[in-house]
Amino acid sequence: MVIVTTIRREVLTLPAAELGPDNPLPPLRLLHEVHRIDDRDRDELPRDIARQAGYEPLRSLLPVRVRDGYGRAREPRELDALVIENERLRATVLPGLGGRVASLFHKPTGRELLYRNPVFQPANFALNGAWYSGGIEWNIGATGHTTLSCSPLHAARVTAPDGGEMLRLWEWERLRDLPFQIDLWLPEDSDFLYVGVRIRNPHERPVPTYWWSNIAVPEERRVLAPAEKAWQFGYERRLQKVPAPSCAAIQQLPYVADYFYDLPDARRRWIAALDEDGHGLVQTSTDLLRGRKLFVWGKGPGGRRWQQWLTEPGAGGYCEIQAGLARTQLEHVPLEAESEVSWLEAYGPLSSPEAADAVEARLEAALPRADVDAAHAAWKPHADTEPGEVLAVGSGWGALEVLRADWKLPGTPFGESTLGEAQEPWLQLLRAGSFPEPRRVRPPGGTLVAPHWRDMLETAPATPLTEYHLGVAQWHGGDRAQAVRSWERALELAPSLWPLLRCLAVADQESGNHERAADRYADAFDDLCHERRDNGASWTAATAALGREAIEALLAVRRTAEARGIWERLHPGTRERGRFRLIEAGLLLAEGQPEAARDLFRAGFEVADLREGAEAIGRLWARLSDEPLPAHYDFRMRPPEA
Repeated sequence: MVIVTTIRREVLTLPAAELGPDNPLPPLRLLHEVHRIDDRDRDELPRDIARQAGYEPLRSLLPVRVRDGYGRAREPRELDALVIENERLRATVLPGLGGRVASLFHKPTGRELLYRNPVFQPANFALNGAWYSGGIEWNIGATGHTTLSCSPLHAARVTAPDGGEMLRLWEWERLRDLPFQIDLWLPEDSDFLYVGVRIRNPHERPVPTYWWSNIAVPEERRVLAPAEKAWQFGYERRLQKVPAPSCAAIQQLPYVADYFYDLPDARRRWIAALDEDGHGLVQTSTDLLRGRKLFVWGKGPGGRRWQQWLTEPGAGGYCEIQAGLARTQLEHVPLEAESEVSWLEAYGPLSSPEAADAVEARLEAALPRADVDAAHAAWKPHADTEPGEVLAVGSGWGALEVLRADWKLPGTPFGESTLGEAQEPWLQLLRAGSFPEPRRVRPPGGTLVAPHWRDMLETAPATPLTEYHLGVAQWHGGDRAQAVRSWERALELAPSLWPLLRCLAVADQESGNHERAADRYADAFDDLCHERRDNGASWTAATAALGREAIEALLAVRRTAEARGIWERLHPGTRERGRFRLIEAGLLLAEGQPEAARDLFRAGFEVADLREGAEAIGRLWARLSDEPLPAHYDFRMRPPEA
């Protein structure tokens, strides 16, 4: 048999915004998260949904950093891509950006099966900030878009079940401390891209697991799934069972909505998005991947604005069809100790009339359900195959965890060669039992917070930097009083006070002591301004992040003059950013200058890191004017009365 499937490197050139530096402040609080339901509504849900919706929801982003350093200035940039191709399909994968399948092109018909974003524009949708739209994304970790949305994955060639080439992607998911892999291959002469996914739990305890494959398709598509009912989630935070929406109803929805199709247990798992002529994409899988979902932006002004925000004029909008481990995205599934879970997905073209039964019949003819199960069974022995040629390199966090625990993870090697600067101090803690002091003054690095790292910090010599990291780990573990004591102990000897003062300020806010929080924020910003050594990226990011929090804390207790003083000490480039124009408008209003604040709105600004579902712009405008919110600033995802 002649194998004609190939994998090759390619460079994709797109108008792209820079990601910029990560926020150096530890995320002691979750970002605003819209995908939550009110506790009072859980009693009305089926027991499995209610139980899993309440099972280990994410309480912290730690040890992950927030990614908010991007802007909206785009220029042509080269993105590394890996192309998998056979006679009929061509899949383009971006290993440096979460392993996203940016394009799935069907050669015989000349059709792009996905929504292919013509730009790379980060926006604040991932759990930790930066995310971008388009293609097929792999979401692991917790409810929401993965923290790996804009991060590199490891990639290599592997032998496929049919003897051809397979592309393996793998990484260490840090929110839940789980290794995972994604194997993509194209059987000879196949119209379907096969994707084998495996998540492993090497720990001696159950771990909450989450997975949703999100597939962006042009928004005018008719979406079909084998269900008569659906669980609707609107951004009013309600989950309710409704009839599965018709294609006509979907096209008329005024606001953002999620529909989680209630697939009968015995039915085949699939979802399709077809154009007006009946052509489009179908996704199917083995039964373990039970959930199917539709996400739409709606026809209202807020949804239209988001669609424009995520791409460029004239590019058209998108909706998402999705597939997940649970019935809804609000749930987490337990993965038992020292176990694994795997399934197989298939993506390909489909042409069919509108009726769901007709679509399923066409799918069965093109790719029988039994063939998907057989492909999964054939792939599973190959999941442990050691990778061949390395095509891309991810992070060193998996290598650090493997060194710590001496785990054996065949098929997904986390070699010591991937260890880098970020892992270096933790490697010393592991090997020498002490956390190293930095060789030069700079913002502190990230903190590892899992129980085993916290134990090592507790037994290490109590240097100021060790106490700082220990406090962050204790805070993450829910021991807030002990965290405060660790930070206060470190203050006595620390040469760098501002990271500790900022942590203590957050603790004060959480306990309701807003005046003392404002004091500590003001002192922290003073210390940072005295300590910073240059205007490089890391110091500028620290100044911007701390300044933003300090201004907001001071305004909250009406210390307007002090807030203005911090504003004046920000870098000029920082003050020009849209986020800080919005802060300035609030500052002007607090100073009794509403007209000057309105002038800022009239001049125009863009808040690059505006959070999904955030309503800060509209609320501030309502305090400044009785006029309707200008369309340029209308990002509302729910009715105003909600």
